[in-house]
Amino acid sequence: MCSHDMKGKRIFISFDFEGLAGITSWSDVDKKASDYKRQIMLEQLRFFLRGLTKDDVFLVDSHASGDNIPWEITYEFPNIELVSGGIRKHYMMYGIDDSFDFVVFFGYHAGVGTLEANMDHTYSSSSIHNIWINGIEMNEALINSAFAGLYDVPIACVIGDDKVVEQTRVRIPNALYVSTKESIGRHSAVMKPMKTVSKELEEVSKKLSENPKETFDVFKFEKPVEMIVEFSDTVRTDLVSSMPLVQRIDGRKVKIVHEDYEVIFEALLAMTYICAAAKVLQ
Repeated sequence: MCSHDMKGKRIFISFDFEGLAGITSWSDVDKKASDYKRQIMLEQLRFFLRGLTKDDVFLVDSHASGDNIPWEITYEFPNIELVSGGIRKHYMMYGIDDSFDFVVFFGYHAGVGTLEANMDHTYSSSSIHNIWINGIEMNEALINSAFAGLYDVPIACVIGDDKVVEQTRVRIPNALYVSTKESIGRHSAVMKPMKTVSKELEEVSKKLSENPKETFDVFKFEKPVEMIVEFSDTVRTDLVSSMPLVQRIDGRKVKIVHEDYEVIFEALLAMTYICAAAKVLQ
């Protein structure tokens, strides 16, 4: 928690990049690329944070290696604690606990395989072909929402392209939503004017700051929790099949069932990390 005394809410923000306005391709969100759009991202983030200056904000940089948001942003917003860097426990949800009033997903995108979704993927764009939990097709927002649910922290806001908004609203209807763009293909989207996006981001953050925790819903899966993961090829499935509790279903699918969703969540992260080794083997 920030060292100064905050009288507002304690807000957990999980940051991703692909769902933001002005973004259509992997080079836009790759720090090593010449056309990396950090400034476009920061403009949108700043618009949103301006409505939360009275609140204690825990901002988790969860895109790629977690080094997209510069630490200098805390000079402008001293109410922020910033989590940066690569592999860490619970990655996109690092630090979540029952001290938070609610969760915000900022810059999120649709799940892998979503029709006409901009840069659709779920945890790994190269390794994971699909994920189902309790028979429901997943995106990262739903997977991470259920992890927040372990601590009874509700989901208050989802900011991303129209496809992630449509997917997530079905399961979490009481959250606030901002659609940053209309995705029309894997690498294409119809962009709103910047003034429109900035106004919507500032307005929704002010609503968040004003609304009580009880306004929003906690998202959980029924127990036991069953996760099925379909990989892009059999090499990745070969690697993951050695994990404890994992059952291979066919050439590209595995299944894991457990009463504790944290075990399921950690298993998915482990699968993602293990699959990185497939690049060496192929």
